[in-house]
Parts: sequence; C-alpha cells; structure tokens
Amino acid sequence: MLSVEPTAIPDVKVITPKKHGDHRGFFSEVYKQSDMTAAGIGLVFVQDNHSRSATVGTLRGLHFQSAPFAQDKLVRVTKGRILDIAVDIRASSPTFGQHVAVELSEENWRQLLVPVGFAHGFVTLEPDTEVLYKVSAPYGPANDHGLAFDDPALGIDWRIPLDKVVLSDKDRKHPRLADLPRYFD
Repeated sequence: MLSVEPTAIPDVKVITPKKHGDHRGFFSEVYKQSDMTAAGIGLVFVQDNHSRSATVGTLRGLHFQSAPFAQDKLVRVTKGRILDIAVDIRASSPTFGQHVAVELSEENWRQLLVPVGFAHGFVTLEPDTEVLYKVSAPYGPANDHGLAFDDPALGIDWRIPLDKVVLSDKDRKHPRLADLPRYFD
C-alpha cells in the first residue's frame, strides 16, 4: 500500500510507501507497479539513478530532458535529507514558472513524482546524502537541459545561502526562465 498526496501543483505528487518495522529493522515495497497503477499513476520506468553528495548544500539542478527523451522522475532519499524542487516549465500551464518544494528524507520515507514538463533539482540538507530516482526515459545527452537554480523569477528558497551552495560548472550556466526555449507546450 502507498499514500499519494497532491501538492500545490497537482501533477506533482508526494508518494509514501508503507514501511513495516520490528526489532530487526524494516521492510518496504518502495515501488510496486500494480500499486502505482491502482493509484492512477500508469508510468513505466526504464532506469534507476543513484547519487551521493558528501557536503551539505550540494545543489543538483535544475535539470530536465526534452522529447523524445523527456523524463518523469520518482525521487527518494535512502540516506540523509534533501529539499526537492519541481518547477513547471510547460508554457501553456496555468502554473508555468511556479514550483513545489518538498523535503525528502530517510526518516519521512516520502517520494516525489516529478512529471514530464518540469525542471527538477535538489539541495542536500545533511552530509553524505544519497538519492535514488527512477526515470521514464533513458539519458539523452542532446536532450539534456537545465534552468538557472537562482533565477529570481522562480522565487525558490533553497534553505542554503546561494553563495554557499556546491554546484557543478554545468549547473552554473543554465538560462533563466525568461530565456529558456519553450520545450513543453
């Protein structure tokens, strides 16, 4: 069994699988296709990704892929804690340019479903944080894009001073929303 909660942008959902614990530890079916389908989520995932970030304030994003490699993502934390962000970049959406911020951790066991048409990123809130996420399309280097994490038009509170975030060179160079081509209508 799992719990599915809509967020302020209803297409982005918080999914919490049931966790069974006893004196030995716990067991959880963190992903079960039939439960997802029963909850109205009929996605097929083709790849799992795993990242580890050593430092608090490591920011990865905001990333997305365009068609034909556009990806739905199902994100969860196995160790540590993150602030996970999904920004609506669907040009015709009433929530275009708005974002959802959800804390995911090994304790709260929540997962975030980020659909196609959203830029996604996260910042680590604890050291040695590990994030696992499923994607519905493989990586396509020519279709890999990004959005500036620090675009004031997005109004994202990353909970870390922006001059303290740890970024890749690639993530420092993404365009702002106003300069982003319209990949999703």
